[in-house]
Amino acid sequence: MTSHPVTLTPGSVGLEEIVAILAGAPAKLASSALPRVAAANAVILRAAAGDTPVYGVNTGFGKLASKRIKPGDTATLQRNLILSHCCGVGEATPRDIVRLMMALKLVSLGRGASGVRPEVIALIEGMLAAGVTPVVPAQGSVGASGDLAPLAHLAAAMIGEGQAEFGGQNLPGGRALAMAGLEPIVLGPKEGLALINGTQFSTAQALAGALQAYQLAMTSLATGALSVDAAMASTTPFRPEIQALRGLPGQIKAAKALMTLLDGSTIRDAHREGDERVQDPYCLRCQPQVTGAALDLMEQALRTLVIEANAATDNPLVIVETGEILSGGNFHAEPVAFAADQLAIAISEIGAIAERRIATLVDPALNFGLPPFLTPEPGLNSGFMIAEVTAAALFAENKQRATPASIDSTPTSANQEDHVSMAAHGARRLHEMNRNLASILGIELLCSAQGIDLRKQGWGLEALANVRHPLPHLNTGAALEQVIARLRTKIPMLEADRYMADDLAVAAKLVADGTIVRAAGLVSLPGETV
Repeated sequence: MTSHPVTLTPGSVGLEEIVAILAGAPAKLASSALPRVAAANAVILRAAAGDTPVYGVNTGFGKLASKRIKPGDTATLQRNLILSHCCGVGEATPRDIVRLMMALKLVSLGRGASGVRPEVIALIEGMLAAGVTPVVPAQGSVGASGDLAPLAHLAAAMIGEGQAEFGGQNLPGGRALAMAGLEPIVLGPKEGLALINGTQFSTAQALAGALQAYQLAMTSLATGALSVDAAMASTTPFRPEIQALRGLPGQIKAAKALMTLLDGSTIRDAHREGDERVQDPYCLRCQPQVTGAALDLMEQALRTLVIEANAATDNPLVIVETGEILSGGNFHAEPVAFAADQLAIAISEIGAIAERRIATLVDPALNFGLPPFLTPEPGLNSGFMIAEVTAAALFAENKQRATPASIDSTPTSANQEDHVSMAAHGARRLHEMNRNLASILGIELLCSAQGIDLRKQGWGLEALANVRHPLPHLNTGAALEQVIARLRTKIPMLEADRYMADDLAVAAKLVADGTIVRAAGLVSLPGETV
């Protein structure tokens, strides 16, 4: 774990802080936020001591909002709220995402509109610093009145209930706190509601998915560029003049990356003359248009998610300036659901066009002189025949998962919450889609590198110069040669059939962990510079 904590200034948290927290850094709220937090808490305490009913302060919750709660029962009310809402099921949410949830809850509470005491914030900070991570079941939120069940499990550990991970063990919440030298908190007026109302589960899931998807999109430019040279395709479609006449920033960025990656390719030089093909398949020449559109969509989704990461999304909200406590609907996660759906569509399309490039490379009718299924002895060997089928299977899964989650809704809470966002569903599925995409791109990496190696042996050049002998001077672009070299430290060229599953797993890992995007010299975050 990184020892230096990230300081979170509500309203100003950006991707840099989010990436650091996902990488393991602890987080703390900027001290400048605390006076407003205390002022909002003072408003809540006055309301709790008064006779006027205020939702969540001295009333029940949801459909039970008309039930008045006695002042002496405030602590019981908040504790019961947390325990009753711990209804999550399924696998535990990954630790890094739970920690981001906690940090985003700090930011939301730090806006000074939730009415909690500074002690609540201090406990979250202490848990992040000590490595006490609540165990949060992944299923149970419909993204309506916030991510109620997941956030309740987070809050349960804070009051000494539920479970938390500490020192590599899952422990009862109270024991985990004690072992870390922390004490559970007794919740005051509205504090339980402030902790479980909000979109922090969906937003953390979507942010983590978006950041990985963006890295994969950039990686697809490297694997796609390799496929261009492996297929001996043209780089003309990537010329900047073409992109400028459309003007879309993602398209311009993608084309520039492809041109840079293929710069200096002697494979490209070898077929500038004597190549009778007029145009290449769309999967090769339309990469700027498809991958560029995906990049634009991802950046738009990330802008929404960063705004949401800085938002106060519980209910009711305290307006410190006027002393009012206003009921609203910031907990409704529709913006997160839309962002997650955008990301899912982009992930699916990147995999779709990559799968078509793989299919092109293994097909002797399309790959311009490479052997069937990229094996030097087809027939005796099947080469990458079934690897391409696996890519097709994974793309089909992603296509099915890309159906928008936000168009679904199911009324809950006795029809009080009669329209819900399904943001949690939309955000959670991004991680499996990213895993599938990493595997697809890993297969393309293997196939395109194989194709480049075969070109270096002279495959396909007889169609141009009526020769077929090793030409060791052939190479792809310098950055792409680095990618192939990095791959070949783990996986040798496929000379004859071998057990393939291990190769596919290693290639997918090289894609997923950023090894390939770094070897290619490409950025993996919006706005990042090499």
